[in-house]
Amino acid sequence: MFYAALDVSLRSVAICIIDEAGKVRLERSVPSDVPDIVRCFNEFGQPIHQVGLEAGTLTQHLTYGLAEAGFDVVCMEARQVNAALSAMRNKTDKNDARGIAQLLRSGWYSRVHVKSVESHYTRALLTSRKVMQRKCLDLENEIRGLLKVFGVKLPIRLRGGAFEEAVRGTIENDPALSHALLPMLEARQMLLETFLELDRRVRRAANQDAITTRFMSVPGVGYVTALSFKAAVDDPTRFKSSRTVGAHFGLTPRRFQSGEKDNPGRISHAGDADVRATLDAAANAMLMRSIAWSSLKAWGVRLMKTKGRRRAIVAVARKIAVLLHRMWIDGTEFRFGSEAAA
Repeated sequence: MFYAALDVSLRSVAICIIDEAGKVRLERSVPSDVPDIVRCFNEFGQPIHQVGLEAGTLTQHLTYGLAEAGFDVVCMEARQVNAALSAMRNKTDKNDARGIAQLLRSGWYSRVHVKSVESHYTRALLTSRKVMQRKCLDLENEIRGLLKVFGVKLPIRLRGGAFEEAVRGTIENDPALSHALLPMLEARQMLLETFLELDRRVRRAANQDAITTRFMSVPGVGYVTALSFKAAVDDPTRFKSSRTVGAHFGLTPRRFQSGEKDNPGRISHAGDADVRATLDAAANAMLMRSIAWSSLKAWGVRLMKTKGRRRAIVAVARKIAVLLHRMWIDGTEFRFGSEAAA
């Protein structure tokens, strides 16, 4: 059997093919396009048992392209590959491809789920919305900072069109300020309109999907959280237990245990940071803003009294992740629980 490894960069791919004994049979660098990689494998002249590559930005494109060409593609967890390759004295693309090939042959790797094209489309929509929101806030903060120099103090909360009205009325009376800030204000208005359009598309996508609609029945879970969670999980059956979903998104504490030492630490912050942030926001909304009472909220409130607000929010966020996954698997609705028990 022959094993092929790809060390992928933006423009090129370093290919290394080894046999069962670990002997290098082919090393080559080709452009990072599926036809060029397939052509290299065909020119090798022997059947390839597995093709391995570490997770990265081109993972989805290369994995689906090579799988369509008939190859068994293995996507490896990047941190584990990095830890294994860090023992090598010289880091080059050629040496990295050799190391990945040996990892593939030995089986010492964790296989990473490659998300579907539909999930990537959803994540692209969510990312576009977040970028526009961030750019609007950046421009608002810049305008606020520039106006402070001239003694203009804007209210803390100015949402949507209220910011435009407050600022335009202030700077139009000063020709010098208008000359400097009006273009920035108009750019902010265009970004705001784009953000609102993307927000409507995200809301529409969440409301038209039966799974995310079920997610939104949980108090505190909005359309952004529901859609982000569904796109990140993609396939709920890839988790053997719902309890592991919280760890997948970095909501469980790290642990260092060796001999007589056993030191639990802060949460791991592994996985998708955007999903973790939305789950955290959902937990905060459930505990601090939602008026709907449930057994989960009662548990979080009790925890907040004993462990503090921050730890309670993280714990409830982990519970929400487990709960959403179980609702997805079982097809069940959210149960608020009895008021007496709560």
